[in-house]
Amino acid sequence: MLKSVIAAAALTMVSGAALAQTTVITQDPMVTNSTVVMPGEVRTYVMEQPIDSVPIVPSEGDVLVGEVLPEGVEVRPVQGYDDYGYTVVNEHRVIVNPQTRTVIQVLE
Repeated sequence: MLKSVIAAAALTMVSGAALAQTTVITQDPMVTNSTVVMPGEVRTYVMEQPIDSVPIVPSEGDVLVGEVLPEGVEVRPVQGYDDYGYTVVNEHRVIVNPQTRTVIQVLE
């Protein structure tokens, strides 16, 4: 009986922790030396959107947090979240600060 109670309590704690993860915390040391706290819905929205990749040069494939995207790259708005934009560059899906065009997270 005691084992069942302990197992149920452990399962409840794990389930609660999984449900509580609705934000994404990203370090932004290259731009503002601060931490960006992003709603998990932003990441989900960006991952679900169909969008073609745009190659940027002279980048060698890697898109880095803190990189400012060229003016020719279209940054699309994240519906319901004005502080975030997104695009796909060099086959990498990225979340961008739409005001500065700075990459704030590279999604895998």
